[in-house]
Amino acid sequence: MFFKLALRNVRRSFRDYGVYLLTLTFGVCLFYTFNSLEGQGAMVYLAQNGSPMVEVIQACISIFSVFVAVVLACLILYANRFLLRRRKRELGTYLLLGLGQGQVSLVLVLETGLVALVSLVLGLGLGVLASLGLSQLTLSMFQISMDGMLGLHFSPAAAGKTILYFGLIFLLVMLLSGVQVSRSKLLDLMQGDRRNEPLRQRSLTWAVFQCVLGVVCLGVAYVMLLTFGMMILAMPMLCVPMLALGTVGTLLIFRSLSGFVLRLAQSHPGFYYKNLNLFTLREWMSKVHSTYLAQTVICILLLLAMGITASSIGLNSTLDALAQDQAPFDITIQNQNGDERQVDFDGELNAAGFDTSEKLSWQRDFLIYYGDTAVTGLYSSGVISLTDYNALRERQGESPYTGTLPASIPWEEVCRLVNGGLGMDMVVVDDTMLDQLEVRRQIWVADYAGDAEETEADLVSALTELPQTCLTRTESRLMLYQELVGNKILALFLGLYLGITFLLAAAAVLALQQLSQGADNAGRYAILRRLGAQESMVSRCAVEQVALAFLLPLALALIHSVVGMKAANDFIAQAGKVDALQSTAVTALMLLVVYGGYFLATALACRRLALQGTGARR
Repeated sequence: MFFKLALRNVRRSFRDYGVYLLTLTFGVCLFYTFNSLEGQGAMVYLAQNGSPMVEVIQACISIFSVFVAVVLACLILYANRFLLRRRKRELGTYLLLGLGQGQVSLVLVLETGLVALVSLVLGLGLGVLASLGLSQLTLSMFQISMDGMLGLHFSPAAAGKTILYFGLIFLLVMLLSGVQVSRSKLLDLMQGDRRNEPLRQRSLTWAVFQCVLGVVCLGVAYVMLLTFGMMILAMPMLCVPMLALGTVGTLLIFRSLSGFVLRLAQSHPGFYYKNLNLFTLREWMSKVHSTYLAQTVICILLLLAMGITASSIGLNSTLDALAQDQAPFDITIQNQNGDERQVDFDGELNAAGFDTSEKLSWQRDFLIYYGDTAVTGLYSSGVISLTDYNALRERQGESPYTGTLPASIPWEEVCRLVNGGLGMDMVVVDDTMLDQLEVRRQIWVADYAGDAEETEADLVSALTELPQTCLTRTESRLMLYQELVGNKILALFLGLYLGITFLLAAAAVLALQQLSQGADNAGRYAILRRLGAQESMVSRCAVEQVALAFLLPLALALIHSVVGMKAANDFIAQAGKVDALQSTAVTALMLLVVYGGYFLATALACRRLALQGTGARR
């Protein structure tokens, strides 16, 4: 009997509280997706190339998964508390019908178990598909061949970990639900419907003062961040006050809204008394005064979601530019034996079966000499001829050097002359001066004609035929890129993991609040209907309240994120190029899908509750 009752309640609740199941399903999907990284295409690529970043990434994800699990646990407990509050009258009715508190608690435990089972099955199924999508997204952002790396992959280890973590969360939900019901009195349950907070008129002067003070606090926090940049995070004496001012400023702005927005609307009768604006504003303002703390937290969560996601995406293009600067050629080999044992790289490679004319599009063999102040007139560790210097510049798309000689080469250009840099001060001299200098090292640089991975594998195999006494150092663009890929994947995965988690938490909390308030307002909508309000007006009124609740924290979070991303981009730009367009586009898409999806689902649910309250057909 209890199981049938629980099953009926779950089926009925899915329609009224589908957002709750949606949140649970998304939580399971998110947790599984980022814990099944061993099947991700980019991770497979790193593992195939023996990158040590595989273990680092998995370790970091495991650590952050504990934090994400705590966030999701708090979110699920918060949602469950809202649902229990909405069902107090129902639970009280069970007690009136003769069920004991232990039996009512058993029904709740069975309901929680059924919801957990459904959400786990749906979440794991979606997680498998999301893993494929994340793998494709990741590979599309990297210069990696995707052949054979895409495909559906189910990770038993990730599924087991997900079931374990969420099983513990649902056990906690069952325990707390049972305790809450067992401690509730029948009278409290039967009178459990929430009432609107009395709308107290607040001093307009005080409200405006709070708003102005909030704007000033935010302005000071913005100035501190833009002045010191992201380095302020390493300065606790400045970072803590900045974060405190930003939080207090956000709190004061939301707190001041209920003091002057309604007064401002009342000063424009044409707007205030149009349609159901009067009812919409008064209902919304009565909730703002009691929920400004939640609005502040939601705004901060949205800021973290947008900032972390955009920064992780923007860092991707920066690392790409960094790889290009550090590896201007496909491969560089430095023979560090000096003048004693120079190597004929072209001849040796051809002799080893590597056809340089077919597999290389360009190559150059040149020498670096020891610096001699008596000869060049300039202090330096190394010297390069003008001919070789201009050949390297032209290959990189730069114009030949036509200035006076000898000349010191700027350090940032020395770092881009060959793969991995030369690690020494350099001077360029006329070719006629080389006879007076001693050879320091021989360098061979080349670009591939065909597939980079296949060509490099053949080249590395041929290099093993070089004389064993030859002391060489090999730096390839592919090797460097493989090292950077690990850092890019780590930054991208952690950024998306935390960003989506914070966004999911903010959207779910808002949705649950609005659903609860929509159910509270059902009786009021019925009264409006009896007073002559049309169904279309009632429907629009319900949607407008949801829109106000979702858009206000988002608007302030967008202002915060613009300032924060300006500081973050300036910091990232010190290391390389910042692709603000790509990071903005991906972040906007994530907001549209997750936050917009929750808004749409909540608006439709509240609209249905409003029409249900009016007795209209749904």
